[in-house]
Amino acid sequence: MTYSNLQIFTVELVGTFILVVFATGSIVLDAEMFNGELGIPFAAVAPFVALLIGVYSFGKISLAHFNPAVTIGYYITGHISKIQVVYYFAAEIIGAILGSLFVLTIIGDKADLGANAPNFDFSMLLIFPVEVLASAMLMGVIFYVVYTKGLRGFSGVAIGGIVGLDILFLAFISGASMNPARALAPALLSGVMENLWLYWTAPFVGTIIAAFAFRGKFKAQRERESKL
Repeated sequence: MTYSNLQIFTVELVGTFILVVFATGSIVLDAEMFNGELGIPFAAVAPFVALLIGVYSFGKISLAHFNPAVTIGYYITGHISKIQVVYYFAAEIIGAILGSLFVLTIIGDKADLGANAPNFDFSMLLIFPVEVLASAMLMGVIFYVVYTKGLRGFSGVAIGGIVGLDILFLAFISGASMNPARALAPALLSGVMENLWLYWTAPFVGTIIAAFAFRGKFKAQRERESKL
């Protein structure tokens, strides 16, 4: 079944909203109610749950991007058109901002609304490549499950799982955003934007690397399918 750009826009907006509420809301909730005691593990589980919801609810409609860097990856591999990139980007950014507004209104305003921040105890020469690596691993897992399973079976667990693991093991270095929209919304609403450049460069580098690595596989797959 073919879905319209409006349907794709709608589910991407809703999915990104859910992701940002869970991903940033968990950080703000921890700061508001637990003084940050739940820490990174709690912040890693929340987006895992959000992506389970998003992938299994909306994956068949939009491929469940919820992330501008992932959208660029899908464009490089030929899954979406140029005009669809515009729909995806608009939906993801609007959904993310609405998510941060929800967090601000319902949960609170601590922890810079959950804005990502790198650990400057480390050099940017390490921080930037770590964020690239986290984003490349996310895109690689997404492409693997799309190539092999088509977002069925355990695909949601795999995609949510890699996000959770990236946060669990890499957030203490780079902040592990992997998602420019998720980074933009809380930074914009909290006014803490000095680190935003990192999350609007490194994730795209990572997903582009993964996309070029998988592009040949998807091209060959489409050629096989066209001959059937």
